[in-house]
Amino acid sequence: MKSYIGLRDSIKGYINSLFEYLFPQIFSDNLNAKVSRENLIDELKSILNFFEEDSSIIENEAIKYVDNIEQIKELIMLDVKAGYDGDPAAASCDEVMLCYPGFIAVSIYRFAHPLYVDGFKIVARMMTEYAHSKTGIDIHPGAKIGKSFFIDHGTGVVIGETTVIGDNVKLYQNVTLGAKSFSKNADGSLVKGIKRHPNIGNNVVIYAGATILGGDTVIGDNVVIAGNSWITKSIKECEK
Repeated sequence: MKSYIGLRDSIKGYINSLFEYLFPQIFSDNLNAKVSRENLIDELKSILNFFEEDSSIIENEAIKYVDNIEQIKELIMLDVKAGYDGDPAAASCDEVMLCYPGFIAVSIYRFAHPLYVDGFKIVARMMTEYAHSKTGIDIHPGAKIGKSFFIDHGTGVVIGETTVIGDNVKLYQNVTLGAKSFSKNADGSLVKGIKRHPNIGNNVVIYAGATILGGDTVIGDNVVIAGNSWITKSIKECEK
């Protein structure tokens, strides 16, 4: 079995470095010791080295990732604004960033998703599982989540791997976007790599305790899902 000694600490440290680099006034303990672009590249290279032997692939992936970090920040700031706009209890965007577990979980998902897409799936999973352990919010890095996404309260939220979420969507605590059932091969093993989780349209609100299941379940634009609902069939879009 391959050794992964130090990997968990490295991933935790890299997540902290990303937050400090992008939002030093919020997450840095010492503004005189700033995280640099070079730091981010070197830290990621050391993590990817656990999974890839070709040094040129590691170098190219780390540079590509860090070169795109400002685009990730833009998405995160749209999520922050959605949190501020969507919660009357939020007095400022700073409060959302300092206090809201949904901000932490969604931001780490934003960090992880590009690595998942590029094939470093275990790294991405470990990042979002760290967020899960810190916040109680379980977002698979393979999910596709649009702009201005907000999770209020958040505890117990589950978003499965093949979920697709549009823009301007708000979830409350204990929402599950999951699989309805698992297809099996002739030998009884589970079929992998198929669509198992729902699609959520734009401008959707899903209240606390709702469960939406199935890869062929589509929730249309502008729909409001009541709390504690159990949904396994599609719902057509609504007028605004």
